[in-house]
Amino acid sequence: MATKSVQALLEDMRLLSEEGHTLVQDVRALTKKTLKSVEEEVKYGGILFSSGGVQFGGVFAYREHVSVEFGKGASIKDPHGHLEGTGKGRRHIKLRARHDLAAKHLAEYLKLGLQAAGGA
Repeated sequence: MATKSVQALLEDMRLLSEEGHTLVQDVRALTKKTLKSVEEEVKYGGILFSSGGVQFGGVFAYREHVSVEFGKGASIKDPHGHLEGTGKGRRHIKLRARHDLAAKHLAEYLKLGLQAAGGA
């Protein structure tokens, strides 16, 4: 089975929600701006991010929100109280509007997520 491309997934996300599509694009841009080198891979219905070969998180679109997930999020010290989840490993931040990227300090959490995963 062929792997779906990032562009094809983005088009599917646009069909689900135009606002969600825009938020996902904003998250992608912020991730690339914040971290030195970022690779993207379509997996689990979202776009996973890795840097320097270390997979640290991803972005997933839902009808009512966009979720930025961190695989080792439970080990992140949550400086602003925005991480959600109670499992052994993962944590996420829900975004419902563009202003949430700044209001929820997403750039800082992206760096923390990469560090928690063992990256730079």
